[in-house]
Amino acid sequence: MSKTEKTVVHVGGGGGLFTLFLVFLVLKLTGVIAWSWWWVTAPLWGPFALVAVIGGGVVAVMGLALLGTFIWSLFDK
Repeated sequence: MSKTEKTVVHVGGGGGLFTLFLVFLVLKLTGVIAWSWWWVTAPLWGPFALVAVIGGGVVAVMGLALLGTFIWSLFDK
């Protein structure tokens, strides 16, 4: 007798944002809202932009700290 196994894969995260995008899309296409397409599609690209901005800020702060340490070491003799 063979036993049938079922594998279920759940991909989470972003489902709510995609739903929000679909709501904005329907509202835009029906003329309820007159937003720019940038705002309508923002739930799709917004999280990536937010991560990029935060990551860039972290890199900038770390770079300034490293530069400050280097400059401090020049005058600390």
